[in-house]
Amino acid sequence: MLERMNATQTHRGPDGDGFHVEPGVGLGHRRLSIIDLTGGKQPLYNEDGSVAVTFNGEIYNFQPLMAELAALGHVFRTRCDTEVIVHAWEQWGEACVKRFNGMFAFAIWDRTKQTLFLARDPLGIKPLYYAITPDSRVLFASELKAVLAAQLIPRRLNPHAVEDYFAFGYVPDPKTILEGAHKLPPGHTLTLVRNKPVPQPARYWEIVFDRRNKLSPEDLSHEVLARLGRSVEMQMVSDVPLGAFLSGGVDSSAVVAMMSAVSPSPVRTCSISFGNRDFDESEYASMVAKKFNTTHSVQRVDPNDLLLIEKLAELYDEPYADSSALPTYRVCELARRSVTVALSGDGGDENFGGYRRYRWHVYEEGVRSRIPAALRRPVFGLLGHLYPKLDWAPKFLRAKSTFESIARDGLEGYFHSVTIMPAALRRRLFSAGFNKELQGYRALNVFEGFAKNAPVDDPLALVQYLDYKTYLPGDILTKVDRASMAHSLEVRVPILDHELVDWASGVDSSMKLNGKEGKYFFKRALESRLPKDVLYRPKMGFGVPIAQWLREDLRDQARERLLSDDLHSTGLFDRKFVSYMLDRHETGRSDFSAPLWALMMFDGFRRAVLDRTH
Repeated sequence: MLERMNATQTHRGPDGDGFHVEPGVGLGHRRLSIIDLTGGKQPLYNEDGSVAVTFNGEIYNFQPLMAELAALGHVFRTRCDTEVIVHAWEQWGEACVKRFNGMFAFAIWDRTKQTLFLARDPLGIKPLYYAITPDSRVLFASELKAVLAAQLIPRRLNPHAVEDYFAFGYVPDPKTILEGAHKLPPGHTLTLVRNKPVPQPARYWEIVFDRRNKLSPEDLSHEVLARLGRSVEMQMVSDVPLGAFLSGGVDSSAVVAMMSAVSPSPVRTCSISFGNRDFDESEYASMVAKKFNTTHSVQRVDPNDLLLIEKLAELYDEPYADSSALPTYRVCELARRSVTVALSGDGGDENFGGYRRYRWHVYEEGVRSRIPAALRRPVFGLLGHLYPKLDWAPKFLRAKSTFESIARDGLEGYFHSVTIMPAALRRRLFSAGFNKELQGYRALNVFEGFAKNAPVDDPLALVQYLDYKTYLPGDILTKVDRASMAHSLEVRVPILDHELVDWASGVDSSMKLNGKEGKYFFKRALESRLPKDVLYRPKMGFGVPIAQWLREDLRDQARERLLSDDLHSTGLFDRKFVSYMLDRHETGRSDFSAPLWALMMFDGFRRAVLDRTH
C-alpha cells in the first residue's frame, strides 16, 4: 500500500524513493535532489534510528540551526536541511517548527514517544493532506491522489466543499472536496500518539496586523528592500541550477532585481506570452530582463492548448477553476528545461495591498460608514436589482455589482467581490435536491469563521487577512505547487518569507493603499530599481481568454461535457440552467465564463478522480 501511495507522487520526486516500515507505521518519500545531492536520502534518521522524518520543502536557515544543534551535542551525518528537522525535534519537540524559516510539510515518527508529528509551513506554501480511516488509521501525503491510492477512504463528495468550490473556484483549507479527507491548515501541526484519540490541529503561527512599524516612508523603503534582499539571498541557496519567473509585474520584477544584485552570473528568467494583448505582459518582462541582463526565455501559450484541460484535472485532484493554471503549467515546463529551482513573485499583492478589489473594498466601506444600514440596504439593494447586468458594456457602465456590494455589510460585500458565482446564481445552478442537502450552508460561512477572531482593526487588514487564510493557500499556492511539481520543479516564494510577512502586516494600511495606488510604499521603495512603466502601469493578472474560448474553440466541447448524462447523474446540477448559461454566453448576451469554466473543471475532476475505483 505504501509503495502504491508513493508511486502516485513520482513527479514530485523523480530522483529516488525511500521507505521506513515497522509494526503499525510506514513512511514513504519521493526525492527531488536540491541540497546535498548525495547525502539527503529520506526517510532520514537521528543517531540511533528512533526518530525518522519524511519532508517536502526547504529549511532556508538550516545552516545556523545546524551549528546551534551541533553545539548542543547533536551529531550530523549530512549537510542536508532535512537532518536539521530530526535533531530540532529531539531538542525542542513540537516547538521546533517555530525555529524554522522555510516552506515545508513533514512527518516525524518518534518510536520512543510512539508519536507521529505532522507540520505545515506558516503560509501553506507546501501542501499536506490527511485522512482518518473508519478503522482509525491515519493516512497523509503531499497530494490527495496519494491518500486515495491507499484505497481506505470512500470517494464521497463533501456537500459544503461543493458549495465552497462554486463560490471561490477552489476548496478552501481545511476542507477537501471529499468528506473523509482534510488539509492541514497553514501554520498548524498535528500530533498523533498511538492508541490515543486524534486531536484537532494546533496553530503555531498567526499573522497579526498590529501597526507596530511606525517608520517614516523613507525608512519603510529602506527596510522593505533590506528584508526582501535577505529573503531572496537566503532562498538562492541550491546545489542545482536556479532561476526565476518573470511576468513583467512588480513582484516578480522586484525578485529578479534582488537576485541580480547578489548573483555572480546572469539570472535565468522565463516568461509566457499570449497572442491576445489584453493578457500579454511579455514586453514588460523583456524590459526588466534587458535592464538586469538576464538569460531570458519566452514561450507563447497556444490559444488552442485545450488538451491541457484534461491534464489539469489529474494534477489538482480537487476541482480547481483558476484558468491561470494553464499558463502557470507552461511557464513551469519552460523553466524546467534549464533550472531545477525557480523563485517567483507570488504573495506581493496579499503582503503589500496590491489587488484592485482591496481598493474597491476600502472605497465601499467608506460609503457604508456614511450611510445608515437601514437606508443603505433598501436603496442600494433596489438599485442593484433594477440596474441591468451590462457584461458587454464599458466598465464604467457596469454598476450593478457595486450597488449590490454596497447594500451588503463589509464582509458579505468582499465575499461578493471575490466569488466566481454569486449566491443567487449558485442556487439556480444546483438541483433542488442538492440545495436541500446543503441545509442552509453558505460559502460565506468560510469568511465568517475566519473574520470572527481576526487580529485586525481596519477594512484593508481584514481582507488581507481573509486572503491569507483562503485565496493564498487555496488558489495561488496550490496552483504553483501542482504546476511546478508536475515538472519536478521547485518554486520558492521569497515575498512570503514568514518574517517578511509578519513585518509587513505591522505597516499601517495607509502606506499600502494610498488613494488609488496599491503597494504604495513597496513601489516607492522600488523606484530606484525598476522602470516606472513596470511599477505604475495598470495591473493585468495572469489569466487566459476563457470567455472567448468558450464562444469559439471550446464551444462544442463545453456543450457536450456540461449537458452530458454523466455529469448530471451526480444529481448536483440543474441541466436547464446549465443550458441557459451556455446559450447566453455563446451569443454574447452574458458573460458566464467563470461558472462555465468551473463546471468544466468539476467535470474533469469527476472523470479523473470521483469516478475512478483505484
